[in-house]
Amino acid sequence: MELEDQWWKGHLAADIYHALRYKELKLPSFKGQSPQLNLRRYFADLIAVVCNRFRLCPAARHLAVYLLDLFMDRYDITVQQLHMVSLSCLLLASKFEEREDRVPKLEMLNSLGCMSSMNLVLTKQGLLHMELLLLETFQWNLYLPTAAHFIEFYLSIAVHEADLHNGWPIGCLDKTKLFLAKYADYFLEVSLQDHVFLCFVPSLVAAACLASSRLILHLSPTWPPRLQRLTAYTWDDLVSCTEKLMVAHDGDVKEANKQKGSPPSHQQQQQQQQQLAPTPNYHTSGQANPVAQYLHRPVMPYPQQTLPSAVAPSHRYLNQPIGPQHSHIPNATTHLESKASMSNRAYQVSVKYPCAAPCFDR
Repeated sequence: MELEDQWWKGHLAADIYHALRYKELKLPSFKGQSPQLNLRRYFADLIAVVCNRFRLCPAARHLAVYLLDLFMDRYDITVQQLHMVSLSCLLLASKFEEREDRVPKLEMLNSLGCMSSMNLVLTKQGLLHMELLLLETFQWNLYLPTAAHFIEFYLSIAVHEADLHNGWPIGCLDKTKLFLAKYADYFLEVSLQDHVFLCFVPSLVAAACLASSRLILHLSPTWPPRLQRLTAYTWDDLVSCTEKLMVAHDGDVKEANKQKGSPPSHQQQQQQQQQLAPTPNYHTSGQANPVAQYLHRPVMPYPQQTLPSAVAPSHRYLNQPIGPQHSHIPNATTHLESKASMSNRAYQVSVKYPCAAPCFDR
């Protein structure tokens, strides 16, 4: 779905937005029943790395991960073939979202350093076969909205001169918009890293990314009436998704402090928290704070079901046992364990951070 550049500024913006909202109501359901679900984070990161290498747009990256999620949810795939599936999803998404001259070529993919480290060589016939299998699975329909398709439309009115920063008028509107866009992009990437965000519709995830960004930047009200009207979501609708995003941000901040080797002392933290104490009407203008104070919800209990035989055609990539092939992904499990308990940690949404999110260090 290659839309015009900055479509959200055109006279058809409202029509395009309503078409996306209508289409997201018909998205395929995600059950989380893939036997390789614990490796999802690894392959989502692989797609992100390749997208960054070729400077593909966020919509292509999010669509590629979403295609991978849906395909893994339907088939039992060997770990070795998951590399081929991931890159095929990336190619299909880039062909759908990007201009033709920006779509990665086969030679360019094979020349990547990560391909040699995985001992993987792509062939034209193999990619064509996998792309055909993916298209048949999705019935040749790749018009699947993701959070990345909504975020720019929301960002168009995300900051207004009437907003306050720490209770004071905004000094530089353009700079605030730039920082908000950076944080929104950071939270979009966070939403790709855990399948728990698939339980929310994409437009809500995009709105929650925007609300989280305003929280981090101490903009008040956090969810002003103009954003409620544009997105049709109230603050109560966003609380659950926003808390999960902020928990992930909390973990990234702690990890960044560990890497710097100079975590703030307890006394410094108390002083910073006193200086950055929440102000009245922080979440809504003229409303009491409706936010649930802490998140105590476990990760979504997806059942591990056996796929029916009708779902698994006689393709050589499917329904093969997973044995020692896990060794093709070094440290994949350790990489996933860092955020495995993300939804189990308590987090207070109204807290204000004294330090910047690590997205500015990347």
